[in-house]
Formats: sequence, C-alpha cells, structure tokens
Amino acid sequence: MKDRFLRALKRQPVDKTPIWLMRQAGRYLPEYRATREKAGNFLALCKTPELACEVTLQPLTRYALDAAIIFSDILTIPDAMGLELSLIENVGPVFNKSIKNIDQIKQLDVPDPYDKLNYVAKAITLVKKELNDTPLIGFAGSPWTLAAYMVEGRSSRDFAKVKKLSYSEPDSMHLLLQKLSVAVTSYLKMQIEAGADAIMLFDTWGGLLSESNYENLSLNYMGKILRSLEPTGIPTIVFTKGGGMWLDKISRIGSTCVGLDWMTDIKVAKQIIGHKVALQGNLDPAIMLTTKTIIEKETKNILDSYGIGNGHIFNLGHGITPDVPPENVKYLVDFVHSYSQKFHD
Repeated sequence: MKDRFLRALKRQPVDKTPIWLMRQAGRYLPEYRATREKAGNFLALCKTPELACEVTLQPLTRYALDAAIIFSDILTIPDAMGLELSLIENVGPVFNKSIKNIDQIKQLDVPDPYDKLNYVAKAITLVKKELNDTPLIGFAGSPWTLAAYMVEGRSSRDFAKVKKLSYSEPDSMHLLLQKLSVAVTSYLKMQIEAGADAIMLFDTWGGLLSESNYENLSLNYMGKILRSLEPTGIPTIVFTKGGGMWLDKISRIGSTCVGLDWMTDIKVAKQIIGHKVALQGNLDPAIMLTTKTIIEKETKNILDSYGIGNGHIFNLGHGITPDVPPENVKYLVDFVHSYSQKFHD
C-alpha cells in the first residue's frame, strides 16, 4: 500500500501502521557517510541536488519505510538570509553573523526561495522521479526555532539570549518572527510545487517556552503558516519537542497530524486529540541503541497504547542518532509492520 502514510495522515483505514523516522537519512548509515565525504561537508551535501537526492533515497533502499523526507536542514532559511551557516564537528550549527540588535532584524531580507533555496526544489524533483509513488515529506523549522538559533548563534542548553530578547524587546522579537513566517511559508510552497506530498514543521525549541510565550511566539506563527498552506490541500505535521502539555492547543492550529516526543504518553494524546488529528511517534531514540528484544518490547507498548484505530504514524520521538546499528532500524520497521496488522483488521 504505497499511500499508507498519506492515508494514515488523513485518519483513513490502512492495512498496517506506517513508519518513517526523523533523520532516517543520516550518519548511522555507512552509505550516507560515504556520500557526505564525497560532498566534502554537510552544507555542500545539502546544496548539491544530486547528492541530496542520493542520501534521501538511501534508507528506502535498505528499509520498507512508508515515506521519504527530503534531505536538507532547518537552518537553510537563516543561511539564505545572510547569517552564514557553518556546521562544525562536535559543535553543531554555528552562524558567523548572529542577530544582536533590532537594526540587524530590520535589515534582514526575506529570501526568494526560487533564488536562494532552489537547490531544495531541484532535489525534490530528482527524488520524486525515483520514488515509485512512495510519499515525500518536505519540511522547515518553525519561526521560533529558527529565531532561537539566529539570536543565539548556535545551539544552546537554555537559549537565554533569545528568551531575553523576547522579554525585553517583544516588538523586535515579533518583527523577526513575522519575517521568518513569510520566509517559511514561501519556502514550503516552493517544496509543494516541486512535488512534496506532505509538509512537516519542526518546532524543536518550542518546549523551552512558558505556556503564554509558547502560544504567542511559536504556536501563533505556525498557525499562520498552516493557514497559508491550506489552499494547497497538502497534509501537514507539527512537531514541538517538549510540547506534550499543550496537545489540545497544538491540535487546533490546523495541522493534519501532531508529532509527539518520547516524553508524551500516546494513549493520553489519543484520548485528548486523536479524534481531531493523526498522531506521529513516539519511541525514545535511545531505545534504538539497545537490543532487538528491548526494541520489540517498547514498540509493542506504543502500538498497544494507541490500540485499534486509524491515524497513527509510527516514528521516533526525535531524530535517529549517529551511533544506531543499521540492523536495529530494519528490525524496528519490519516489527511495526507485522505487529500492527492486528489493529487494522
């Protein structure tokens, strides 16, 4: 069933629970590491459509996954805005020009995706030619998450700089978020036009906020983006890491599906919002480092907790980590497909 993933997004009947994995094309795969070495560095890999296509397809060659996700990075938009992204080994993403004041925010141009980010559209077009009807997910970072990296300059334990800006200069913060919302919307529309079958918004740092700030600085802007995408008819997934306490509010902003991190009980999430949206998740990524026996036990727990009914897409509660044995991924994918059939008879 090639449309298993898309049917589950719409809470339609499927023969078994579909599965894909966040960061399924990544460093845990030896073939990915070889292609990245060929590219020279991570950004060159992202910006070379032929190589981005190659690594997007690698996990689907190995595993019976129900969806592909285009290989890219959430920080392509700030890079296109002139902040000069570098990815430094053992440090992560670093901006050479982080946001330090209101003047920089005012001077930021919203990039034309067809000019600055067209390499992503080209990669999507190439992948779609090879996929044989397997759905392809396009994605972007949420405005809040992008702003967090842009102000901080790099990843951070507490993102104190961007939180300080949001409290002390709320108008500046909202100007930045408004510009990012326009940029994300046009970028996602470009991905849809290129052939993406579904869209995912990664709100990686939404869980750092207080409830009122989460609504004001994150949820509000994601809702605007989703409303702008509504005319396309494309199904959407919203994933806020650390957002389990706000499930009802997240379910009301217009997404087709809500992604769950591993800290959220999927049974409770289904009771709260499963009648409104599909649910994606939510195995703890660390479990993939263990044994097949433990993977099977924990996967059973999630599938049993969701129980009978449509609208579940199995995934990890965050991205797969580089040190996961590839054979564990195969075991997980095959087990989800075989064990879940009894919930869909």
